[in-house]
Amino acid sequence: MFAPQFTITNLLLANIKHINSLITALNTGRFPNVVLLEFERTARAVSTYASTSIEGNPLPLTEVKKILKNKPTHVRESEREVLNYNEALEDLNMKISKAHLNISLKRILSIQKKVTNMLLPAFDCGHLRQKPVVINDPRTGKTVFMPPDAKDVQPMMEDLIHFVNTNLDTIDPLILAGIFHKQMVIIHPFIDGNGRTTRLATKVLLAAMGLNTFSLFSFENYYNKNVTKYFQTVGEYGDYYELKDIIDFTSWLEYFTEGIIDELLRVQKILPEAAHTPQAELYPHHHMLLKHIQDNGYISDRDYAKLTDRAKATRRLDFQKLLNLGMIERKEKGKATYYILKK
Repeated sequence: MFAPQFTITNLLLANIKHINSLITALNTGRFPNVVLLEFERTARAVSTYASTSIEGNPLPLTEVKKILKNKPTHVRESEREVLNYNEALEDLNMKISKAHLNISLKRILSIQKKVTNMLLPAFDCGHLRQKPVVINDPRTGKTVFMPPDAKDVQPMMEDLIHFVNTNLDTIDPLILAGIFHKQMVIIHPFIDGNGRTTRLATKVLLAAMGLNTFSLFSFENYYNKNVTKYFQTVGEYGDYYELKDIIDFTSWLEYFTEGIIDELLRVQKILPEAAHTPQAELYPHHHMLLKHIQDNGYISDRDYAKLTDRAKATRRLDFQKLLNLGMIERKEKGKATYYILKK
């Protein structure tokens, strides 16, 4: 039975309190949809770049953004890694936005399959490893960690998932997500794609933090700033079977929560700045339109034409801008179309 060792230190407790206060502050802010959509695209690009870069992908952020915007016809391996990770991330973000997700072995296998699609033989995509693996230091080539035997991978993964799902109501979601992240790295359940799959699966658990702007969140970026420290903190050194009874998760949990604070502070800084961009700025005719809805409950194009001398095509753009900003919503179709304030 998996029973991780960790201590709720003053630093860890302070980090959790800080994270909760940052989430509360972010959730009370209201930001235009057009701004959120743009920053969601940026956050996905940053997450994709950072998580693949951690694993040695050489493509810079500028190139990653280009690849995601205009998918190349002939895809190199480094580009495939980027496209795969982004696709898996988009899929997770969409599912998280619609419902609360539980972590499961099936979901983890599905993530790894997406991450390694066309990069590994089919029998290694979406399947737990059946062979031994070792972790080498990329600088020296020497073996630094020997993960569990292949025969122990499935029971250990099932044990980890059981631990997480049975403690959702008793252990803080931040601590659960951190424990899951490190233990999955230790188990190293796949031939390849372990780090990328772990970071994506961790997002499922972090979604329980209750952050409304979760899709703008890119905690992978923090790890990529100092990859050496990330590997030193999340990993272990030696033979798993000699270490398993003395592994302590405390220092990793402190580092893990520090990374989340760093990312939340970044999001907190950029959102208000983004809200003042030209795409989000409202002009007197927009305010006039909104006030009419507030006073009357709705507005049609015919009503708006009586308030302003703006041409029909321009009025259409005014309605579209407020729709994009998430401030109004369209009702009915054709000549019967009218608009109300979005709840």
